[in-house]
Amino acid sequence: MSEAQTLNRGPRAVVSFVVIGLTAGLLSGLFGVGGGTVIVPLLVLFLHFNQRLGAGTSLAAIVPTATVGVVSYALHGSVAWIPALILAAGSVVGAQIGTRLLPRISQTTLRWFFVGFLVVVIVSLFLVIPSRDAVFELSVISGVALVVVGVATGILSGLIGVGGGIVVVPVLMLAFGTSDLVAKGTSMLMMIPTAISGTIGNLRNHNVDIVAAAIVGVSACTTTALGAWLATIIDPVVANMLFAAYLVVIAVQMAMKAIKGRRKNG
Repeated sequence: MSEAQTLNRGPRAVVSFVVIGLTAGLLSGLFGVGGGTVIVPLLVLFLHFNQRLGAGTSLAAIVPTATVGVVSYALHGSVAWIPALILAAGSVVGAQIGTRLLPRISQTTLRWFFVGFLVVVIVSLFLVIPSRDAVFELSVISGVALVVVGVATGILSGLIGVGGGIVVVPVLMLAFGTSDLVAKGTSMLMMIPTAISGTIGNLRNHNVDIVAAAIVGVSACTTTALGAWLATIIDPVVANMLFAAYLVVIAVQMAMKAIKGRRKNG
């Protein structure tokens, strides 16, 4: 058992896990993301998890969270099932590629690239408002494009630890023309096999705090459905603005990591 696991078993730690889970669940349901962008930094900052253990614990917690999210979006008919499975297959393969490329590619350069990607997405969210009536039409071309997006998402996940939803939701809206709700529901379904695959590997490498993951995951499940419900009643314009604000926070986090990485290398 790691030092973080030994220390984080008191009442304060349990309350912290619950609060982190409630917050992550709400954001997951609202934006169709895994919640790792909330869980990992909070575990590292407040409970002194190391980055690897935090990421592994977060990925395990995402499995039940995403499952509740998929059910919530499916009740509104907002899940494209086959596209999600294509994305997941590509993502699982891409994650393996990403982890193998990790020692060979500059993390600082990758982070700045991702910040640039997020800036483009944020601007686009103010220019393109998805129709709630739009559906995903699967064809040979769109199927191949989904595989490419899935692999690229998996590679990014393996290289810099970003969750698939941060990439998949805006790409489905902006490049494939799907509604924001379908993009979010599909993203959450894609996460489940990807998170299960990653968690199995992390368990083998002892990079998961199982108790923390269980508390965070169960807590997140209680607010994920609320977030998904809020997503259905919020105007698409407002939803885009909220998602853009969320991405700004992620971009700032990534930029700060890139700056710190540059200073260390310098």
